[in-house]
Amino acid sequence: MKRKFAKKDLTDYREKLLNLKDDVLAQMKDISDITLMKSQKDISGDMSGYSIHMADMATDNYEREFNLGIVSDERKIILEIEDAVKRIEDKAYGDCHLCKKPIAKTRLSAIPYARYCRKCKEQIEKENKV
Repeated sequence: MKRKFAKKDLTDYREKLLNLKDDVLAQMKDISDITLMKSQKDISGDMSGYSIHMADMATDNYEREFNLGIVSDERKIILEIEDAVKRIEDKAYGDCHLCKKPIAKTRLSAIPYARYCRKCKEQIEKENKV
């Protein structure tokens, strides 16, 4: 079941997606700069000549891994956004990939890169938990 969007609606969704992409890229850059560009001593705030305590190193490594995980998740969102923009260009935007029914406009307003309607997404998540 193909949804018919007005041209202005598609333009608005495309703009929203591109703005979201810019925001996510900026967040990724900030996290990457903080995580990857600083030395262990800079991250810990230790300005003395003493070595860093093992527990501090473990905490710093945990934070670094956590931040890199966030960047990885955001990279996935960038791919989803780019795919949604392509769906707009291909006139395939707004239909659930699973049941082929239109995705609710409220869902698309909240998650403009959504591939699935709420019902199908919940089913997918339920199946992945098992």
